[in-house]
Amino acid sequence: FDVIRKNKVIGNVISTFEKENDNLMITTVVDIEVKVLFVQAYKFMQTTKETWKNGQFIKIDGHTDFEDEREYFIKGEDVDNIFLASGMDGELKLDKSILPLNYWNKEILKQNKIFDTQKGIVREIKVKKLKDEEIKINDKKILAEKYILNATTHPKDKGPFPEYTLWYAKNGELLKFRFINWKDKKEVITIRNNWDQ
Repeated sequence: FDVIRKNKVIGNVISTFEKENDNLMITTVVDIEVKVLFVQAYKFMQTTKETWKNGQFIKIDGHTDFEDEREYFIKGEDVDNIFLASGMDGELKLDKSILPLNYWNKEILKQNKIFDTQKGIVREIKVKKLKDEEIKINDKKILAEKYILNATTHPKDKGPFPEYTLWYAKNGELLKFRFINWKDKKEVITIRNNWDQ
């Protein structure tokens, strides 16, 4: 995925899916950098590694580095029928059925609560299905399912959790998502940089 702001690519999101015996390992790397007059004005890095077994989310390791010295190390694992997690609020004991907030997984749209992979906290979410919409990827037109996702803001958040618009292909694959940055009111779009289906 390319991350676009003010019609410029400012970074990318890469998700890698690898099978290891019965496990599916999903590594997602977000790398964003904004420069003003060749000087770095904003930097954001996130790496998460999810482990799934037989379709069930069982483990996560993550690291998020914000531009303002905030840094979070996230861990979570199924232990004795609960999901033990740690993050911004310390240790949490969660329902083992909780899913990570990673937009590649369309199943998150069916949830009421989700595990935030940046800060290691639980957020309540609300999702609204909109009318299907045609979008373009490399000049190819694709009819996509369109959704709006809102999540609760945590007291320690620096600003409000943004409203996300998400587009999925009919086969369930994520194609595009967007939000408005609360600081500068600029739109940020993340979109697949290729689609060959």
